[in-house]
Amino acid sequence: MDLGLKGASVVVNGGSKGMGRAAAEVIAAEGANVAVLARGRAALDDTVRALLDLGAADAVGLSVDLGDRSAVDAAFAEVGARWGGINVLINSAGPTDVGVGRTFDELDDEEWHATFDIGIVSAARCARAALPWLRRAEWARVVNVSAHSVRRQSPGLVAYTAAKAALTSFSKNLSQTLAPDGILVNTVSPGSFLSEGMRDYLAALPPERRIDDGDQVAAMRIIGEDFGHPAQLGRVALPAEIGPVIAFLASRRNTYMTGADINVDGGSDF
Repeated sequence: MDLGLKGASVVVNGGSKGMGRAAAEVIAAEGANVAVLARGRAALDDTVRALLDLGAADAVGLSVDLGDRSAVDAAFAEVGARWGGINVLINSAGPTDVGVGRTFDELDDEEWHATFDIGIVSAARCARAALPWLRRAEWARVVNVSAHSVRRQSPGLVAYTAAKAALTSFSKNLSQTLAPDGILVNTVSPGSFLSEGMRDYLAALPPERRIDDGDQVAAMRIIGEDFGHPAQLGRVALPAEIGPVIAFLASRRNTYMTGADINVDGGSDF
């Protein structure tokens, strides 16, 4: 399907792995310019090579601390100048490991601050830096990646879920703020999937619970036991199953959907 992204300029934060990279790969294959913001240089370089091989018109990886406002502002200024504008912002960076598996009693203030800074404040920083470019563009989209866990609370995900719930609320508000500009803002809320953080969690299980890294059914069983988030399909997702949904919402083919929160959760009652 032609998503109308050829020649568009797209920024994906957290785009060097997981869902962010999966979305960036779909968008690159459509012939867009893709900028990926993340910290690790090696992962960025690998991602840029992959995006160019897939057909991106241009690709760049910027090593950015999303907690540093001046660094974020500089990155968006660089991208906007490189391509003469920005059409799409995808906020996919998230607090994948801070406080996961720990209950409220076990979390300290620093962990709460770190979780909210990457989980919601970084998205606001990026949106603020991108907004002048988005408003000048012929068409523009924002997609924020939240989590299905905001509808299924778990004691082991208290800070993570609170930050994602704030991101979902922010997206809804931003969609109203930017509707007069014709900028569509939507949220994707994935269920359980084999992210890098989840793979690390599974690898750290005691030997008697250890499973094969690629066993999606066994991973779903562990997640159900530890976090209470089963899926009707009976398996966890792969990032590649979520990336296309993000790409569609970010595309020119999405012409009337804004303020929506889309579950990609393998089946649930929500």
